[in-house]
Amino acid sequence: MPRKKTLSDNDLLDRILGLMHRAGPDGVTFAAAASETGLSAATLVQRFGTKDALLHAVLLRAWDLLEQRTEAAIAAEPRTPKGAVAILVALSGDYGSGEDYAEGLLVLREDLRNAELRARGERWGGRLADALGDCLADTEGPRADLGRLLAGQWQGALLWWGFSRIGTPAEAIERDLLAFCAAIGRRI
Repeated sequence: MPRKKTLSDNDLLDRILGLMHRAGPDGVTFAAAASETGLSAATLVQRFGTKDALLHAVLLRAWDLLEQRTEAAIAAEPRTPKGAVAILVALSGDYGSGEDYAEGLLVLREDLRNAELRARGERWGGRLADALGDCLADTEGPRADLGRLLAGQWQGALLWWGFSRIGTPAEAIERDLLAFCAAIGRRI
């Protein structure tokens, strides 16, 4: 009779995702994951087989969580330019001193290396651009093109914050995105 799992798959993956954000993908080993989860390395090898399979499962879980956060942020905000900015601020996270942001870029590296993960990113980006485009609609209707531009501006604002680290990411992003909306003629 098989043993009962002591951690659900999602709880397990969430804990290892936390490790990945702190230590980067290269820091996720079976030994480190065992220490993080309280399971033995042998148990983790039985569950995932290889380190690549473990990382893949963790990254798929990260996409699941991001999609859930995105849908919650979209549902919580009005379909206005200010709502678009609020959606992106909500998705920006708290990167503390900025070191967690740098480690997050290493996670992004892994997403860009894998076709399945890139496809998840493309779908998510399209959904986000559509939602932001609804918020930036004009007399012709939703503007997914402007939504995509705003999403690009968001990522740029976050990157610039990563260099300066002045204020919080939320403050920097809100300031830059409000300026962007004003520059494209969207009243806040």
